[in-house]
Amino acid sequence: MSKYETLSEQLTEQIIRNLKRGITALPTEAQLARQYQVSRQTVRTALSLLREKGLIESRQGSGSYATGLSPNASENLIPILIASSQEYIYPHLLTDIRSSLMERGYQLQVHPTDNDISTERQILLSLLETPPRGLIVEGSKSTLPTPNADLYEKLKAKGTRLLFLHNKYEVLEEEVCIKDDNYYGGYLLASHLAELGHTSIAGLFKIDDRQGLERYLGAVSCLRDLGMELTDSHVGWFQSSHVYALEKKQDTRFLASFIRERLSGCTAVICYNDEIAYWLMKELSYAHIQIPRDVSVVCFDNSYLSDLSKVRITTLTHKPHEVGDCVAETMVRLLQGIPAVSQEIPWELVRKESDGPVRP
Repeated sequence: MSKYETLSEQLTEQIIRNLKRGITALPTEAQLARQYQVSRQTVRTALSLLREKGLIESRQGSGSYATGLSPNASENLIPILIASSQEYIYPHLLTDIRSSLMERGYQLQVHPTDNDISTERQILLSLLETPPRGLIVEGSKSTLPTPNADLYEKLKAKGTRLLFLHNKYEVLEEEVCIKDDNYYGGYLLASHLAELGHTSIAGLFKIDDRQGLERYLGAVSCLRDLGMELTDSHVGWFQSSHVYALEKKQDTRFLASFIRERLSGCTAVICYNDEIAYWLMKELSYAHIQIPRDVSVVCFDNSYLSDLSKVRITTLTHKPHEVGDCVAETMVRLLQGIPAVSQEIPWELVRKESDGPVRP
């Protein structure tokens, strides 16, 4: 084996050790030559070989840095715990995260939790057997205290970098999280309806995930600031079990109950997401309530369901690929030992056909 190949292997081992300690910068060529007692040319050739393998990158005027990739391919597998790989918003999101990670040499491994804490725990226990270098997590029932914090702490102690998606548990507030700007989104939808002249606005939100509480808070805060009120009598709450029954059995009883008990006297409703808005509009049509003539409907996510509805739904959206690319980039930064911060992705309003001014 040549000197530069031997040095390349030695530097690979050094990179692996340093990554576990959060160190990504390599010594200078001169320092490496002295440390390993080889020529500068041998160092340059060894570094070139590491670049070809994707293990390091050169930064102009700054030196060489580890990319975060491990020479062991199995260590470049990033698990993601997600509520469901089948639900309407997830296929595109997972594709974006997977594609962005693949561009950086990583693979994504999907673990659906069904938003169930016991399923989440079993997955975490299996991951602890061979702790991954990085783990992306969408928390299960994130409004509630999690009994799985102990397993996350054990993974962290074994060197796993955690990145939360959409929400995080209160007990793990210090962890980095990429999420929607839900408060602003709720504020934006309420403001939009107020500009159309709506003063009696209802809301339908998810109660066992933090996104629902944040979207609710944004909406009611906007109405408060405008001198209006989203009263408790006009707010409906649903939970994961309702969504499961809706998707698996098309059980819409909670929506019919909302229309009957909460929507009376309102001219508009803010829905937690496109899926709920889609099914609610079906129930409204069964009740002979016309959209937007009788009730305007707005929501979050801009999925295909917002266009599949007979009346296309006004909704909030992100820029294409924005969330997935941000998740992948942040995960790689964590693996490289580069400081990363939580981010809230802003919403943009997409005006369609389900909303309009208040009719006299």
